[in-house]
Order: sequence, then C-alpha cells, then structure tokens
Amino acid sequence: MDPIRLLVLVDYVLVRESLSRQLRLEPDFEIVAECGAADEALETLNHLLVDVVLLDHGALGDQAADFISTARQAGFRGSLLVLASEKDDHGLLLALRAGASGVFRKHSSLDRLPAAIRQIAAGEAWLDRGVLELLAAPHAPRENRTLYRLLTARELQVLEGVLEGLTNKTIADRLGVSEGAAKAALRDIFRKAGVRRRSQLVRAALSD
Repeated sequence: MDPIRLLVLVDYVLVRESLSRQLRLEPDFEIVAECGAADEALETLNHLLVDVVLLDHGALGDQAADFISTARQAGFRGSLLVLASEKDDHGLLLALRAGASGVFRKHSSLDRLPAAIRQIAAGEAWLDRGVLELLAAPHAPRENRTLYRLLTARELQVLEGVLEGLTNKTIADRLGVSEGAAKAALRDIFRKAGVRRRSQLVRAALSD
C-alpha cells in the first residue's frame, strides 16, 4: 500500500521538526515537505504529490481559511487537517467551510494524531466534541436547511453520527441496525447532498 504523503505547515522550526520526526515513525507516513509559510506550502503543492496537509492554524491565523481556499482553487484534492488551540476557535468555522477536512486540538494526545491523519486521508472528517459544540453554538453558521429537509429521520440520525466523527459501525451500533444499513443510509445522504466524501458532507451540512 502506498504511504500517506504529508506536508507539514508549522511556522516554529522546533515544533515543525519535532512533529515531523514523530510522524516519520509511522510506517505508512511519508513527510514529503516541511514548510513554515503559506506561500512556500502553496508552491510545494504545485510541484509535489501530497495526500494530507497538516496545518497549524496558529501559523496563519486569520489567513488559514484563505490558504485553504487558494489551495483548493489551485486544484489540491487531498485533505487538510488543522491543528488548533482554543484561542483559534473564531477561525475554525471559516477554515472548515473553506475546505478543511478536520480539526485536531493541540491539547489532544499526540498518540491520537496518526489516527486522525489516516481518517481524513481516507476521505472522512475528524472533529472532536469541542469543535462540534462550537459548530452548534448560536454564532455558528446555520445548517443547510435544504439538505436537512431532504433527509429521512434515519438519515438524520446517521448524519448526526458523521458530524460527531463516528465510524459506520459505531453509528450502526448506536441506532441498533446493521453496519450495512448504516452504509446504505450514508450512500443515500451522499446522493442527496451531491458529495462523495465524509469531509464534503460535513461542509455541505454546515453551509448556509
């Protein structure tokens, strides 16, 4: 199986090198580039094959969403995982709507980071409970009412599980149905939302 090719975008050299060194210990990861600035990362994406961009929100601040939008518009089809602290909350909604595949909290254990990277590389989303609560707050963008009206009660339950970052099996167990039934419902949700990946579904569900 081909390795997951990573681009690490972190401004502090010590943090960037330490993070990259840790991720290189994973047998299915390949660090193809380490960047300290947005323009350097965008230039790298134009020349190298990258599956996942690991983006430190603190490195770009309010420009994180612009970087993600620019990368998407330039043709980047991989995934972007945003590393963020609580002080970055105000920009996370914009980053997700711009095309980020998930958010990994900096206070989380480093042991969980490889799992998050693998999950978004597989086309799924990664959102912890704190981010979900942020999305549900009164100031968050309203969910896509058109999409929600198209979904059945069961499909709404499955969508809720997807937004919580649950696997198909966990969603099935919660609903008391087979994993096949949960997958079938998810396929119907994808069709109604006009998407093919979980990360795209998350953005569709959060759009105005």
